[in-house]
Amino acid sequence: MNLTISGHQLDITDALKSYAQSKMLRLVEPFEKVIDMHVIMGTEKLAQYAEATVNLRGKTVFAKAEGQDAYAAIDGLVDKLDRQLVRHKERVSEHRSTVADGFDL
Repeated sequence: MNLTISGHQLDITDALKSYAQSKMLRLVEPFEKVIDMHVIMGTEKLAQYAEATVNLRGKTVFAKAEGQDAYAAIDGLVDKLDRQLVRHKERVSEHRSTVADGFDL
């Protein structure tokens, strides 16, 4: 799995990069179908934002979160992505677990 972290009008420090990496990698551990992830952090007016695109097999998940600082934005982003990925995993497992009713000849 590839993880790309970049900044838009924001310098990404080593501490911020390692924090984002640890959060994002911990987020996708239960999901074996993650191909790659792109995280972009930046500033808008007085707030910091973080947005991520996660490419799964057959699906792309996007989320964006804002916070007072970059760390709060990353935490909000991880929460949003976690909800979306859990919902996707439930839908896939639900779809696969349903068995068509057989018929007698």
